[in-house]
Amino acid sequence: MTMEPESLRNDFDRVFTGINQVLESFTPHLTLREVGTVTSVATGIAKVSGLPGVGFDEVLTFPGGLLGIAFNVDEDEIGVVLLGEYWHLHAGDEVQRTGRVMDVAVGDGLLGRVIDPLGRPLDGRGPVASSTRLPVERPARAIMDREPVTTPLQTGLKVVDALIPVGRGQRELILGDRQTGKTAIALDAILNQRGQNVLCVYCAIGQRASAVAKAVATLREKGAMEYTVLVVTEGDAPPGLAYIAPYAATSIAEFFMEAGRDVLIVYDDLTNHARSYRELSLLLRRPPGREAFPGDIFYLHSRLLERATHLLKELGNGSLTALPIIETEAQDISAYIPTNLISITDGQIYLSPTLFELGVLPAVDVGKSVSRVGGQAQRAAYRAVAGDLKLAYAQFEELETFSRFGARLDEGTRKTIEHGRRIRACLKQPEYAPVPVTAQIAVLLALTAEFFDRVPLDQMDEAVRALGDATPDIPADVCGRLDTAAKLSTEDREAIVAVARKALARFQPKPEPEKKK
Repeated sequence: MTMEPESLRNDFDRVFTGINQVLESFTPHLTLREVGTVTSVATGIAKVSGLPGVGFDEVLTFPGGLLGIAFNVDEDEIGVVLLGEYWHLHAGDEVQRTGRVMDVAVGDGLLGRVIDPLGRPLDGRGPVASSTRLPVERPARAIMDREPVTTPLQTGLKVVDALIPVGRGQRELILGDRQTGKTAIALDAILNQRGQNVLCVYCAIGQRASAVAKAVATLREKGAMEYTVLVVTEGDAPPGLAYIAPYAATSIAEFFMEAGRDVLIVYDDLTNHARSYRELSLLLRRPPGREAFPGDIFYLHSRLLERATHLLKELGNGSLTALPIIETEAQDISAYIPTNLISITDGQIYLSPTLFELGVLPAVDVGKSVSRVGGQAQRAAYRAVAGDLKLAYAQFEELETFSRFGARLDEGTRKTIEHGRRIRACLKQPEYAPVPVTAQIAVLLALTAEFFDRVPLDQMDEAVRALGDATPDIPADVCGRLDTAAKLSTEDREAIVAVARKALARFQPKPEPEKKK
């Protein structure tokens, strides 16, 4: 019989002594934890009992890591909005409180990423690098924290920057029937922020996967992803994710705004957001109102859009400009949700299907579009060259309608109509091709000086392109003054006019030689 080695016995004693010391020093801590039970599950929602201390908007956890938000806090039962795939959830499953409200990751690490409203990556590039989180629902800034809108946000679209200008900190609604170019206007505005020190957040709410993929491809191809964050929910996502998507995107944008940055946020579109909220409210047995929307449908969007503002210099002087998109049906801008949004926002850009069918792109109806703030922020050079443009365009549209009746027109009326047709041709531009400020002002100045009036209509597109290509000939000091708030001096105007006259000379018809008697 062999004896075990002395060293092995010593090791055993040492380990045994250590275990005894740990057991003697351990003090059990009892924590009180509320655990509820799922009583029923429906499309995107669940009913839960047994959580008496839960608060409104508190996050709850379900089996499989599924999250939900306490939406209806009744005496006997809680209505929960589910934020993910819920097919595995059954009545009787356990539900636990987290003691926190819904939040989202924020920070510079999100730039260039495509995420869902919970901060999970959708672009296959690994986890999002962020150490800061903000609640998705945050109170809007107080009135005394806000500064007037004084700086323009250039969209690169001539018709918008000249006639319906947008300022940094403004909320400008984009509305129109489906397939009229609403998303294209918003993406053009994002593309034009390249080099303008403006960050962008694009929030796709319930969009088709193909439409989202197209938007991502466009932004990546044009080099806009480096300053853009995309928050995406697709059409087949649970309604709870579509509901929190714009609030999560706004919290991401507010982080940059509070850091003193200028931010542009696009909500595409709030019609789907309102529909998802209606679906959740009806499933949770909330009383329906007009068009089956719940009574607080106005508050749904007002608390979202009131978060867009321009902060005081003491608070960093950041700004958050919102471009919400709404889809109308049969050109009815007086419907319930569109009128709600029109009353909340500081103006609207209306896209007409009639103009779209005629090939006038972007199909902006200047008569029904308005900017209630942007004119205060518009550059002085724009006001000098586009001051009477909206009135002249409105007169042209009225006379053009009248002329279709075949009435005889005097020389002055014919001249107004021809000038108006040139205005419409100059305001047309292809999508995803934003025009810089210098080229815009050169075109508008040539338009007000009636240089285009002698250019044949079928050559207008070529003439506008030629003038745009000639803008590098404008002196650098003149271009520098156009980018500031300084007024357009007579010398600057003459310098631009000289370049425009030279660029358009080849499009002017040559005068016929006088016949000899």
